[in-house]
Amino acid sequence: MGVVTLSDPFRVIFVCTGNICRSPMAEVVFRELAEHQGLGPILVSTSAGTGEWHVGERADSRTIEALDRRGYDGSMHRAKQFTAASFAENDLVIALDRTHERILREWARDEDQEGKVLLLLSFDRDAHGLDVPDPYYADDGMFDSVLTMIETATRGLFRQLEPALRPSRTTPRI
Repeated sequence: MGVVTLSDPFRVIFVCTGNICRSPMAEVVFRELAEHQGLGPILVSTSAGTGEWHVGERADSRTIEALDRRGYDGSMHRAKQFTAASFAENDLVIALDRTHERILREWARDEDQEGKVLLLLSFDRDAHGLDVPDPYYADDGMFDSVLTMIETATRGLFRQLEPALRPSRTTPRI
């Protein structure tokens, strides 16, 4: 991957089931990380769901509350569904669990699209599995636990991407 210019941002989409719990958390955390590091204009994050059940809805209130407790703003999120166009619109497609990964790979039309699909927890070398659990049917504490997992893994993802996105800090010799 070469250095990305401001006219050509690097786009990451996070994908879960309904786009109201896990993937909005990852989108917001990753965006905040990019903005905090001065890369907001060239590192864009979005999210989507594999299903259409919640399209247009806000994130689950427990998601918004968990994000808020950590200083993130998830209030502007509106759920959308991953589509065939999402592959072309994004440089990386980050699945939140292996079910999403399998679905996304099945939807991919070629090896290039399939190669864009990665699991979020693969960026956390200390993770005890590859799936971010779905907190939807759990209590508030599970939303906080899931957010912690997502924060750790998104930092790992960011560390992988950052060197290629930062302009060179070396000055050419004349």
